Amino acid sequence: MLLYRQSRNYYPFQRLSKRQLSLAYTKHEPATPEPGHAPLVIMHGLFGSKQNNRSISKALARDLKTPVYAVDLRNHGDSPHAPTHNYSAMADDVEEFISAHSLTVPTLIGHSMGAKVAMTVALRSPKLLGAMVSVDNAPVDANLKSNFHAYAQGMREIEEAGIKKQGEADMILKQYEDALPIRQFLLTNLIRSPDGGEYHLRIPIKTLSASLDHMGDFPFRDPDEARYDGPALIIRGTKSHYVADDVLPLIGRFFPRFDLKDIDCGHWVISERPEEFRKAVVEFLQEKESKDA
Repeated sequence: MLLYRQSRNYYPFQRLSKRQLSLAYTKHEPATPEPGHAPLVIMHGLFGSKQNNRSISKALARDLKTPVYAVDLRNHGDSPHAPTHNYSAMADDVEEFISAHSLTVPTLIGHSMGAKVAMTVALRSPKLLGAMVSVDNAPVDANLKSNFHAYAQGMREIEEAGIKKQGEADMILKQYEDALPIRQFLLTNLIRSPDGGEYHLRIPIKTLSASLDHMGDFPFRDPDEARYDGPALIIRGTKSHYVADDVLPLIGRFFPRFDLKDIDCGHWVISERPEEFRKAVVEFLQEKESKDA
């Protein structure tokens, strides 16, 4: 398979099979790696990319002295596009990524959409992972926040407007989102055409818009049929509604060895409280290593 390389970023263009896509990623390596430490794979949320996890990936690689692979899930960032966008398909891609890079029992970390991908992989391929970290999402069917439908509508307008300045895109998004940090996050999907003319989205916004209802789903219903007995950390924002207290018993049935960490923030845990998030993950994995030793 041919890869285009630029610095530490790898952009695969060949599709592996009818089911699996070869995911783009950035590998963050520690200055002083220590053998025997399991690698990490970290996954972004809806409309995000590996770029969002660059700083935290570097910090985790440094602290845990192991490589951290920040991936772009299908239809996001630099990864290939496909008409199917659901958790089973994304889990296919991630399992193939782990196999293709010969990662031995990695820790899978995911935020929001990425959290459900991590939980899906853990439940259907439990021996593949050494640990799992889910950030502000739960293994349940739930309605997706209406904000995401609004974001999708705003980005579709941007795509159709033929804009030539980023400020024009921001003005469109202001109709749908007041918070500048969230607009800036969404606009990381905006790129200029090679001829230097109009801006366009690097994500297939029509595909993602059509798949929004699937983003509230979860592939597993019965904890008696699928369970992950490995170490699991559930991190939730206390000002977010995605991991309610009444769903904790179900989480315990799917993930009987789970630890819960509450962080005083909203849904965007990693960007709102990066230091608290870093500390929670490092302590969780260091404790796991001490028990395994």
